[in-house]
Amino acid sequence: MAEGKGRVQGLARQMMWICLAGAALSCWGQGTKTMLVEPPAPLLPQQAGEWVRQDASATPADVEKDGKLDSVLKEDGLRRSEQAVYRLGNAGPSVRVTARQFVDATGAHAAYDYFERAGSAYRGVGVGDETSLNGNRYLFRSGASVVEAEGDRGPKVEALLSRVQVGLPKVSGPKGIAPTLPALLPSKGLDHESVKYAVGPVSYEATGGVLPGSMLGFEKAAEAVTAKYSGKGKLTMLLYPTPEIAGDRLRAIEQEVHREGKAIGTVVIRRAGNLLILTTGEWGLAEAKALVQGIHPRVEVTWNKPVPPEFHTEVRKTYSLLSSIAIFCGFGALAAVVLGLSLGAGRAAIRVLQGKPAATEPEFLRIDLSGRASPIRADTRGSRSQV
Repeated sequence: MAEGKGRVQGLARQMMWICLAGAALSCWGQGTKTMLVEPPAPLLPQQAGEWVRQDASATPADVEKDGKLDSVLKEDGLRRSEQAVYRLGNAGPSVRVTARQFVDATGAHAAYDYFERAGSAYRGVGVGDETSLNGNRYLFRSGASVVEAEGDRGPKVEALLSRVQVGLPKVSGPKGIAPTLPALLPSKGLDHESVKYAVGPVSYEATGGVLPGSMLGFEKAAEAVTAKYSGKGKLTMLLYPTPEIAGDRLRAIEQEVHREGKAIGTVVIRRAGNLLILTTGEWGLAEAKALVQGIHPRVEVTWNKPVPPEFHTEVRKTYSLLSSIAIFCGFGALAAVVLGLSLGAGRAAIRVLQGKPAATEPEFLRIDLSGRASPIRADTRGSRSQV
C-alpha cells in the first residue's frame, strides 16, 4: 500500500515539473518574439548602366568639413543619406555621388539652396526638379531628395544621374509640393543666384540672412526667403502659420531695426496677413516702398489632415435626418393628392346617386354699386321642387 502511494506521489511530482517546464518555455517564447522589419531600399544603386559602384573603402573623404552642415541638415529634416563612388568600366573616370533624403520637398528645397554654390549655371528642369552645374559638380533635387555628384562631367555622367534619379524614393501629396514662398519674389531686377530659402536659423544666417535667426520664430514653423536685386539691396520675406505670429515677430523685428540704426540700410516693412516683407541695404526709399507695396500674396488654404471620425458620424446623422424629412414630405404630398381625389370622387358619386349632376356651377353673391333699384328675383328652383 505504501509502495503504491509513493508511486502516485512520484508521478504527481513529474507531472508538476513537466507543467512548470512547459509554462517556462511558453513564457520564454512569448518574451523573445521578434518582428521582421524590411529595411528601406538603398538610395544609390549598385550599378547604373556602364557605371559600377566601388567598394566603400574607395570612397574618398570630404576635402573640407562644413561645421554647420549637421545643424542645417537637422533643420531641413534629413531622414538618411548615402554616398558612393561610381567608375565607368574598369579604368574609366570616377564620380562621387551623395544622396540625401528629407521628410518633404520643403526641406529638400532648403537644402538644395544651401548646397548651391555661387556662380552655378542654372539649367532649369534637367535632371530632377531643380538642377545646377558648377564646374565638375552637379546638384539636383528630385522630390524630397537632393543629390550631389562631383568628379567629372558630360553626357555619360548625366546618364548616370538620370538612373540615380529614377531609383530615388517618390513622395506624393503635400509632402511632395515645393514651397511657394520663393515664387512671390518680384522678377524685375532679381539676381536669381542670390535667392535662398531657409526653414531654420542656422541655414538662414549661413545663406546671407540680414537679421538674427534666433529672433525670427523658426521654432514656430516659419519660412524665410532672401534675394538680392541688381544695384540695390536685399529683400526678405518671412511666412508664418498665422497672422498673430507674424504680428508678434513684426514688433520684434522693428525693435531690432531701431537697435541697428543706419547700418542696416533702407528699411521698409509691411505685413500682409501671415507674410512679412522687409527691405534692407542700398535701396532708394521710393523704390523700396514700391517694391514692398507691389507684392500681393495669394492666400491658399490646404487641408491635409484626416477628418476626425466624429465629423463622419455627424455627416451621416445629418444625411439620415434630411432623407427622412424628404421621404415624409413625399408621402404627405402623395397622401394629400389621394385624399383630395377620393373626397372629390365620393362627393360626385353621391350627387349622381341622388339624381343630381356630378358638378354644379358655384353661386356667387353680387353687390350692385350702381345705385339703381333692381327687383328681387325669386328662387324658381325652390318653387319647382315644391310642385
